[in-house]
Amino acid sequence: MHPAPLDTPTRPAAHRAALAAVLFGVPSLLLLLLVELEWGPLISLDEAVSRTTHRWAVADPGVTRASRVLTDWVWDPWTMRALCAVVVVWLAVRGARRLALWLAGTCLLASMVQQFLKAAVDRPRPVWPDPVDSAHYAAFPSGHAMTAAVVCGLLLWLMRLYGVRRAAWRVAVALAVVSVAGVGATRVWLGVHWPTDVLGGWLLGALTVALAVMTYTRGPGSRTGTGTP
Repeated sequence: MHPAPLDTPTRPAAHRAALAAVLFGVPSLLLLLLVELEWGPLISLDEAVSRTTHRWAVADPGVTRASRVLTDWVWDPWTMRALCAVVVVWLAVRGARRLALWLAGTCLLASMVQQFLKAAVDRPRPVWPDPVDSAHYAAFPSGHAMTAAVVCGLLLWLMRLYGVRRAAWRVAVALAVVSVAGVGATRVWLGVHWPTDVLGGWLLGALTVALAVMTYTRGPGSRTGTGTP
């Protein structure tokens, strides 16, 4: 991969990131308020979808076992963070220290925001008489969904920044979509999250990426493409 040329314009990128922040920020805030207020239609929809998927999970232990492997090992937040850490080290070795710090700081901040919201909203997880899996801490937002959205979104943006080949970009996008969508599906299938917990994680993750990109592209040294001070 090769870094973007020195004269790469950053202002349009910053404007696009700002627009994305608004587009993801508004529904994120709205969903947060509806969950906090326990809006009836939303709660009813959550419960209806969760009851259905739980019946499926109990009736299909094969898919349930596969979902547990995927959610606990492949798309687990610590797996995602480890992937991010590898990229941070790679950037630092290449001399892109500012970019490496930006990536590490964004992932750390996302984790802190996620834990703060869980504690603030304190939404109970689904409870089943015949659970197929278990999880700790509060439900909203889904940490798995938010972490996957943040890490995949940041890594895709870095790939665009470094100008990867079209074939590699398409593969990366496909893997990111499957990972972000798949981890959300496994959390609902396993009955440890309500659907809106996952939706909230996706929206907040996308919002985090948009804000991080906007901050980076407006900062000093962003025109280098490598983030070198």
